[in-house]
Amino acid sequence: MARKGYQEELNQLQEDVIEMGRLVAERLQMGITALDKNDTELAKSVIFGDTDINDIYIELESKCVNLFALQQPVAGDLRLIASSFKIITDLERVGDLAVNLGDYTIDSRKDVFPDVDINSIGNAVLDMLYDSMDAYKNQNVDACFEIESRDSTIDSMCLEANEVVVKALIETQIGEGGSVDMLDNLMIEVQCFLLTIRDLERIGDHAANIAARTLYIVTNNDELLY
Repeated sequence: MARKGYQEELNQLQEDVIEMGRLVAERLQMGITALDKNDTELAKSVIFGDTDINDIYIELESKCVNLFALQQPVAGDLRLIASSFKIITDLERVGDLAVNLGDYTIDSRKDVFPDVDINSIGNAVLDMLYDSMDAYKNQNVDACFEIESRDSTIDSMCLEANEVVVKALIETQIGEGGSVDMLDNLMIEVQCFLLTIRDLERIGDHAANIAARTLYIVTNNDELLY
């Protein structure tokens, strides 16, 4: 492959990763909205649309492997290809977690824990994902550090939400008039909410990973990777 063609392949890879990020963010937005509005039809759209993301992932994985095998890249090009491969892996996983949100929408009742602001957590991680992809697109080093620092805020929000859910379960258990069936049903809702919170926290982790890989691409600085 001529040098010009090789550079065009690298540019196209970056554009394709950005487009995959756009699609994943769109599906995540749909999953969050479905959960917030208890929209089962929208949830099904997220679930059934996961194949599109998987197909894109496989295609980009193949492009990365071919660039490794045919070009034997070094230095900055090597970091770009290797980090882009890791980023599409993070994006594919975010797509899977968006599907989980669709499943939870179908399986749970949002009104059980009205004090849990799932929508705020969801929007916070969605913003992180958008910003991490913008940092990758623009090679914005400062943004990488700022995005990584927001991950601890997401963790705190999720911890607080977990405490609300567990407290509600305990209060129901020790309250008067609670039947076994009622507690069993509540446990199902508790599991759905805890899994939802866990998955939103993981999306924040993946967004932070994208920022860390972007920093590594631009500066060869791996401090956010560990």
